[in-house]
Amino acid sequence: MKQRVPLTLAAVTAALAAVTGLATLTAPAAGRASAAAAGKPAARMPVERSLLVCPAPSTSDIAETLYTAITPGAAAAGGAGTARLLGATKEAKPVLELKEPGKPVGAKASGAEAPALSGVADGILAPGWSAQQTTVVSVGRTRGLLGVGCTPPGTDFWFPGVSTAKGREDYVHLTNPDDTAAVVDIKLFGPDGVVKAEAGTSENIRIDPKSSKAISLASLAPGAQLADVTAHVTTRAGRVGATAQAGEEGVGSDWLPASVDPAGTLVMPGIPADATSVRLVAFAPGDEDADLKVKLAGPTGSISPAGSEQLHVKAGMTASLDLKDVTRGEPGSLALSPADDKKPVVPVVAALRVVRGSGAKQETGFIQAAAPVGTRATIADNRPEENATLLSLTAPTGADATVKVTASTGTDGGEPVSKEVTVKGGTTQTLTLAPTGGKGAYALTVETLSGGPVHASRTLTIPRDGIPMFTTQTLSDDHSTVSVPKATQDLSVLTQ
Repeated sequence: MKQRVPLTLAAVTAALAAVTGLATLTAPAAGRASAAAAGKPAARMPVERSLLVCPAPSTSDIAETLYTAITPGAAAAGGAGTARLLGATKEAKPVLELKEPGKPVGAKASGAEAPALSGVADGILAPGWSAQQTTVVSVGRTRGLLGVGCTPPGTDFWFPGVSTAKGREDYVHLTNPDDTAAVVDIKLFGPDGVVKAEAGTSENIRIDPKSSKAISLASLAPGAQLADVTAHVTTRAGRVGATAQAGEEGVGSDWLPASVDPAGTLVMPGIPADATSVRLVAFAPGDEDADLKVKLAGPTGSISPAGSEQLHVKAGMTASLDLKDVTRGEPGSLALSPADDKKPVVPVVAALRVVRGSGAKQETGFIQAAAPVGTRATIADNRPEENATLLSLTAPTGADATVKVTASTGTDGGEPVSKEVTVKGGTTQTLTLAPTGGKGAYALTVETLSGGPVHASRTLTIPRDGIPMFTTQTLSDDHSTVSVPKATQDLSVLTQ
């Protein structure tokens, strides 16, 4: 029988740092130790270190990219910290540097030479540090408005909604921010299950230290012409930032972030009111089929789309559902849940492909299944121009929820503005909020005040030549605090 080895305080600290960032851990005084031992709940402390990575923006020479970053909140008295985004190469050069909480900063880059980025925030700039890159490509095969939030590196990612079909150019971008190499596998699943990959192309993909690589999905399975595919990215060694980029000839391009981890209930918030085509793609990673109930949460309540009330997802196979113009002039959010509450829950992943416009004036975007905003969530790049920024808030359950929405100052000035919003259960509410006198890009922060869970996304619209160019990013809890384990004995002697 194996004996469990008790964790030391240092080991607990290292584990916390590996998962969500480093919290301040100090040896408790005798009085505090006895209070903790008496059963008081563990304290939540701000993280002291956050790591983000961003993919290389574009291969187009005419691409124009704006990077924006912010740490929400106000500066603590006497606090200090640093937050920098650098080119993700060994010869890294600073691209963006944050000076204080609550004030966003921005930087521009042009052309195809703009690199992938990685960066670290520490001290008072670490809790909730958020960064975003938004790229405009006006013409060409990759034209579109491409937006993506920078994310922490990880080891496991699901991308339902990618494609290997003719006319599509889909890539998975892999960025290694560390000093050791990462080794990555990519497995593709189509409507009939695993897509057989070209020998030696999809396994043991080496990502060198401090480097980035874009993998063409079509090159992994050259003979497969599949409209709907799910890509599963895992690491054998190390960790990476992973984001998919999808481009469709004549329809535009955008980033497709990873879906939230497999779950029985999923929410994809913020389908634009004028969407002309919405396609749901889902995948069940386990051994059981999933029968899902499909609901659209609109401004006044939830409905089952006529003719698309349910979706059957076979285990290990990608399923899709064409919802057409499901929003019919009103903004909404899509919620998936088990069709039969009496059967065991089958976890799935999912995403939406959304098209606005028609004919030669179409533009595409993606909305992945997202986690709730939780305690607090932030999206860094929003624009003050009229009708450019629309925030969608969804309470997918029957419980009402109240949130506080704050628009920060702009990168070039303005005063922050806050507003409380109550979202009725089963509905999607939209609003625009910008700083007073704001100039330049600004951040939106959503904080849950009471009630049930809220899911959120922001749609940024920048029309070009009659094309409704847009991109939608979801907001998820920024995990700016961690729970510090309570001590069971007086450790103050360690500091004497």
